[in-house]
Amino acid sequence: MTIDVSRVPPSGFLFAPSPLAELASAVHLLVEPTHHPAQNGWATAVAANVDPGLLDRLIDADYLWRTSRADSLLPSEPQDSLAAELDEMDLLDDETWVSAALLTSSCGTVPLYRNLGSPLVDPEARELARTRAATRGERQSAFVDLVLKDPPVVRSSVRRMLEDCDEAFFADAWSRVRPALVADARRKRDVLGVSGLREAVASTSAAITVDDDAARLRVDKLQDSLTTADERGMTFLPSVFGHPHLLVVHAPGWRPVVQYPVAGGAPSAPTVSVETVQQRFHALDNPLRLRLARSLLRAPHTTADLAEAWGVSASEVSRHLGVLKEAGLVTSVRHGRRVLHELDLTATTRIGQDLVQALLR
Repeated sequence: MTIDVSRVPPSGFLFAPSPLAELASAVHLLVEPTHHPAQNGWATAVAANVDPGLLDRLIDADYLWRTSRADSLLPSEPQDSLAAELDEMDLLDDETWVSAALLTSSCGTVPLYRNLGSPLVDPEARELARTRAATRGERQSAFVDLVLKDPPVVRSSVRRMLEDCDEAFFADAWSRVRPALVADARRKRDVLGVSGLREAVASTSAAITVDDDAARLRVDKLQDSLTTADERGMTFLPSVFGHPHLLVVHAPGWRPVVQYPVAGGAPSAPTVSVETVQQRFHALDNPLRLRLARSLLRAPHTTADLAEAWGVSASEVSRHLGVLKEAGLVTSVRHGRRVLHELDLTATTRIGQDLVQALLR
């Protein structure tokens, strides 16, 4: 995912916590705890102490925060209080609010249709929203139908729902995580002011890089999209409850927003690029390379040893070892005239975890 930031002035990069964005992340955690195993204890405790009726309401509206996140729940201009951010969201017109809810960009679960209008006025967009909802279940379809039929009623009920969440569990959670988010945002602003955009972005996530001209940001996610930040700038929101997700609002016309995980949600695992994950799967998608990996897992071997063990030529072994080495799965060390190859057990063991991390990112 690429974000063109060539028009953003140095002062246009905003780092700040958002209570609304963090509440949406906490609600997502409650309705989709499998994405957040390290925080299952918190989710279980909250679910056990919250009115079941509130949890049912959250599930009814999970189109806003389960497999995708409504763009309006990630404010581009964070406020000090949840009430102030909800007031800002209330200022959106119905068409914008419905588009942000039903054709969201911030999780990239489906391609964003840039040429569609609001589902309230565009028949194709309306049909797309209903089709997506139908694949999710009856409750989701009913929610989308109600959004399309009576947006003001739904908007009012969603606000009340979020306010009830604040009273039931989030106010306490926000008081606990807010200091860490404020401190993290301050550190990022300091890095930006002293060292520049590249270092500030690198400090948010290893999955975000800046090109040589500092004109484009590349977010390493399993989706392809391009958006442009204008003179209004770009916003970075730190999140504890959002771990391990890295969300990006990239809808046309919206100020780009990145919500990135910070320490406190779960231990950070090394970030491996999507390209590396694909390369490692490809490296093992071959019977002979799997056999070589089996041998190298047990002990270091030379090319000649492996060729003799598996009844193939040394040149063929060398070719396959090259693929495994390029993928970072095999290391080689010279001992005199002999070169011993060995499987990198740590990298190989992490393949499954790296895949899940890339999919959740």
